[in-house]
Amino acid sequence: MLGRKPNMHAPVLVVNAGSTSLKLSLVDLDDHSQQLASFGAARGRAGAVAHRVVHGGERFTEPVVVDAAVEAELTRLIELAPLHNAPALDAIRAAREALPDLPHVAVFDTAFHRTMPFEATTYALPQRFREEWGIRRFGFHGLSVEWAALNVRVLRLVVCHLGGGCSVTAVREGRSVDTTMGFTPLEGVPMATRSGSVDPGALLHVLRNGLLSVAELDRALEHESGLTGLGGSDDPRALAGSVALDVYTYRIATAVGAMATALGGLDGLVFTAGVGEHSADVRARVCARLGFLDVELDRARNDAAEPDADVEEAGSRVRIVVLHAREDVVAARHARRALS
Repeated sequence: MLGRKPNMHAPVLVVNAGSTSLKLSLVDLDDHSQQLASFGAARGRAGAVAHRVVHGGERFTEPVVVDAAVEAELTRLIELAPLHNAPALDAIRAAREALPDLPHVAVFDTAFHRTMPFEATTYALPQRFREEWGIRRFGFHGLSVEWAALNVRVLRLVVCHLGGGCSVTAVREGRSVDTTMGFTPLEGVPMATRSGSVDPGALLHVLRNGLLSVAELDRALEHESGLTGLGGSDDPRALAGSVALDVYTYRIATAVGAMATALGGLDGLVFTAGVGEHSADVRARVCARLGFLDVELDRARNDAAEPDADVEEAGSRVRIVVLHAREDVVAARHARRALS
């Protein structure tokens, strides 16, 4: 960390590097954010830099100030989430070069899920897988889920983060209890181009019979599956009335049921991220399957909803919220705390 004390009254530059995009936002103390076009645009304005990193592995369960040793460990973690961690590390290096006088803090999506109990993090695999190789469930989308937990204050909350990546998370009293993503962001419900959970026997069959190489299978699972594999498009709006949307929303609804089991009931349901915030049809299809949990969606409110909005029927026991994801705000707050 830098010798001089950082200016924590200044905005924090939040860096969110995806596989195909780099998003930069300047977040002030009042949680207002401004999109920037380059690192240089933050020079003289930001007091610190927060980097969203998807996978923190077993070591990083809290935000950490980036130095050479942290960069080396992040390099080792690339293989766990290559589509996400590799561009994040590239962005960290570029930002440190462009803004060398500012402290840089890595903030991890996996960290929010550190509260999950043993039974939720453990695969039924041989001991050496778990203890020697670190094969366990980590969970992702933590910054988004944390924002939902901060803004929808109910005892038992399920958060559906539905975007390019999709996950469903159980939150009790603001703490993660279980989630659908696991060792990598591939596990769980179907996504835009990712498969979600698949019988590992089927994948072994593909490899054993030489139908695909490991690299080809990796590409198929990451880029050619999900909504794209089912319906030829990653946009739910283009798939209205299709079998693809039936599979997608069925799996999400059954995941909500599983998360409600982990919680012992359901008091609130959040839809967030690109699809969750903007597809009334997806929300309606998911909620239609959840009547047994007392989920009662007001169709008119849902059709007209713009984040942030409640869309449950009047008098409904379960609150249903369409919430704008503010991962940048959560990342900035974590960076400030790490540097204070």
